[in-house]
Amino acid sequence: MRATFMYGAGDVRIEQIPDPALQEPTDALVRVVRSCVCGSDLHPYHTMPASSEPSPMGHEFVGVVEDVGSQVATLRRGDFVIAPFAWSDGTCEFCRQGLQTSCLHGGFWARDGIGGGQAEAVRVPLADGTLVKAPLAEDAEDSALLPGLLTLSDVYGTGYHAAKRAHVGRGDTVVVIGDGAVGLLAVLSAHQLGAEQIILMGRHKARTDLGREFGATDVVAERGQEGITKVRELTGGHGAAKVLEAVGHMPAYEQAIGVVRPGGVISRVGVPQYDEAPVGFASLFGPNITLTGGPAPVRAYIEDLMPGVLEGTVQPGRVFDVTMDLDEIPGAYRAMDRREALKILIRP
Repeated sequence: MRATFMYGAGDVRIEQIPDPALQEPTDALVRVVRSCVCGSDLHPYHTMPASSEPSPMGHEFVGVVEDVGSQVATLRRGDFVIAPFAWSDGTCEFCRQGLQTSCLHGGFWARDGIGGGQAEAVRVPLADGTLVKAPLAEDAEDSALLPGLLTLSDVYGTGYHAAKRAHVGRGDTVVVIGDGAVGLLAVLSAHQLGAEQIILMGRHKARTDLGREFGATDVVAERGQEGITKVRELTGGHGAAKVLEAVGHMPAYEQAIGVVRPGGVISRVGVPQYDEAPVGFASLFGPNITLTGGPAPVRAYIEDLMPGVLEGTVQPGRVFDVTMDLDEIPGAYRAMDRREALKILIRP
């Protein structure tokens, strides 16, 4: 089968590898119907050292179950499934708390001998705890719902996690930093949870226009101190009680500190590309700021968010603005890196 590998910064290739096979009785084999390139895939695309031992790529996919191990109880051949970006057993103490990204027996795609989702098929460990069935008809592989369902594997659940960890609720003022797919779906999530004012900090008009359609009431294109000043002007001078940081770079974190009001919450879901960040008296301690967030346990949210996608009352799949075939993956990475596309949908 074909699968995507990264050999180093800027070096993405499609290669032929053996088809995956069941290895454990709790495994399932899933034929990938749709996958995508994530903004977080661009981090290694910028920084990965060159290597003769490449990394498989992709952590978001939906597909059809092709085979199951003897101990898989909830899935059968032909089921259409959503794969969260972390696999988990669903039974350990952390899974029971809705924190599947900390599963005692789980892990992440494209690591430790598990393949990536930018491929034609994937072996799924702990299939009962990991995969979520979607009730699609026999023509599922051509369904217009596929982009929206695919967002449930990561970006929609991650944006929702940002809002939930910040305890966004009715009447809140929320600032969302970042106009990538996660930031835009954080806007959508904050709107769903009842926020009254949602300020999106981003400077790419096509994206911020979509953010407005998702519920943003204001857009601030300025960055740094100029952007902080503009947000404070929009929030009565004190800043916002809820700040959702969806970028992961230090300037975005510093901007979050600049726009949060005393007693507020910063919820980070952008994968941090730094090891140290201000948390001392002047930044967080003195004004009683709460810092939260982390890798989203999207498995905990899929069943709550999926009905709206199936009914068409929410359309998170609109973050996909380009569709490419699997063989075009190297070009997909280049297009997203150049900001020529927001998020690229991949067909096998």
